[in-house]
Amino acid sequence: MFSYLHQPKGFYKHLFLLALPVIVQNLITTSLGFLDTFMVGLLGSDQMSAVTVANVPVFIIQLVVFGLQSGSSVLISQYWGRGDRESINRVMGIGFMIAGGVSVLFAAILCAFPAQVLYLITDNLTLVELAEPYLRIVGFSYIFNSLSSIYIGMQRSIENPRFGMIVFAISMLCNTLGNYVLIFGKLGLPALGITGAAVATLLSRVVEFVVAFSYAFRCRTMPLMKHAILRPGMDMLRKFLRYSAPVLINETLWGTGFSMITVIMGHMANSSDLIAAYTLAGNIDKLMTSGVFGIAAAVSVIVGKEIGTGNLKGVYNIGRALCFTAFAFGIVLGIAEYTMFVTLMRPFVMPLFSLSAVAERLCSVMLMCYACAIPLHSFSTTMVVGVLRGGGDVHASLFIDNFPLWCGTLPMMCLLGLVLKVPNEVFCLCLMIEYIIKSPLGLYRLHSGKWIHDITRIDRWFLAKLKKMAEFEKALEKDGLTVEHYETGKKMGYPDDTLKRLSGAAALPCEKKDAVYKMVDTCGAEFDAETPYFYSTFDEDNEAKQFIAERSDPKKKK
Repeated sequence: MFSYLHQPKGFYKHLFLLALPVIVQNLITTSLGFLDTFMVGLLGSDQMSAVTVANVPVFIIQLVVFGLQSGSSVLISQYWGRGDRESINRVMGIGFMIAGGVSVLFAAILCAFPAQVLYLITDNLTLVELAEPYLRIVGFSYIFNSLSSIYIGMQRSIENPRFGMIVFAISMLCNTLGNYVLIFGKLGLPALGITGAAVATLLSRVVEFVVAFSYAFRCRTMPLMKHAILRPGMDMLRKFLRYSAPVLINETLWGTGFSMITVIMGHMANSSDLIAAYTLAGNIDKLMTSGVFGIAAAVSVIVGKEIGTGNLKGVYNIGRALCFTAFAFGIVLGIAEYTMFVTLMRPFVMPLFSLSAVAERLCSVMLMCYACAIPLHSFSTTMVVGVLRGGGDVHASLFIDNFPLWCGTLPMMCLLGLVLKVPNEVFCLCLMIEYIIKSPLGLYRLHSGKWIHDITRIDRWFLAKLKKMAEFEKALEKDGLTVEHYETGKKMGYPDDTLKRLSGAAALPCEKKDAVYKMVDTCGAEFDAETPYFYSTFDEDNEAKQFIAERSDPKKKK
């Protein structure tokens, strides 16, 4: 039943070694982000909620950049498998142009119209007033972040995730130190409050940009090719749009939908308490789900590279094995999050924040929901971001990623929170709906095997043959080497030793079969051929027997 879990020696070790730097990178980013939330939270619950509201449009920018990263990795990981460095530079050049253009546009809008943007998110005048100066500044930071993120994503796709871990560790350390100095007015500088947090974010992103591109100009593994980056070409643009545009649309839709959760909360009663609880619970959950996104990023590289090297038969079972591994990993993370919440967060960490009793209670409910949903979260994220996108099935991943959010979670939240006005504790249960719907949809697509076809452009006839072989091997393992399976296997071309190895049988179930020969029809079999063509197979009737006998008879030779 779980034969697909038996992968070559070192497979799972390679997975976790590839994922570990990404996990550490996410942990560093999330941990320092948690410290940022803690420092802003010391100013008050309203200030923490204001920063959360201001980060909604910024989060959309981040998701657009992440979409470009993910879409690019579909092509880059396969070009890396083929050793095509020039094409990787062309893909990267397109990413720079789109990411830079989008981030400049957003920064200009956020700087010129911050209040108007914030009123789309919440009608709480206190939060808008606090968030406006923060939003004016922080938007510019993502011009630098978008460009460095595209380059870091490329390095991750060529199996160098450690680089991103180092760059983001430096960036977030600068951000945390800057927050401490500028928020509270240390080292003789004035206390700027949440405006200081925005300035610290901008400075840290500049440092991140300088570090990333200082390395880029000296990197020998993937040297920058100026002509390919500045002139990627229309052919590469068409490929990029074909495989990356659906991913970009996916992330933009999902990011917008996810941000709508904050918008809905911002228009509910007790919005300040609800958003403050959501901010704290979300940051704690991100600490635990850092591993989920690390595994998904590693899976995308593995699947893409396997397809790029031509392992089309093996990649089907590899995808299933990786998704099962992610689900099991999610169970461990869920238990760890619940344990950490009970033993550490609730008694020691939550009292440090300036939260009301209502916000503390809501935060506890949200964390319980997150802990219960982590196994499904881990499976669905790895399946969509890792397997489907790595295999090039970007259209299916777009549907599976967005349908549960837009047609499940958000309508239910609007109904319960804005129409029926249920207690906020009941409203918090909606946080699990997305993963409950998404997981079975992804499981169906995964088992279909169709996610391999779109990127490889292999004829479906060959895919059907590969699927038939996979199903036969599964039946062979389940039933053993019966006479029927032996005959079927021989007709499919399996050697005796392979059939015994796949089934675990020590001996053949019947007398060994030898190959026979069938004649290829000539002229619809209307005429006998002087020099007929034969092909070997395993069957009862040997059509070459008469031909061999005639040619072996000395009398007929004369």
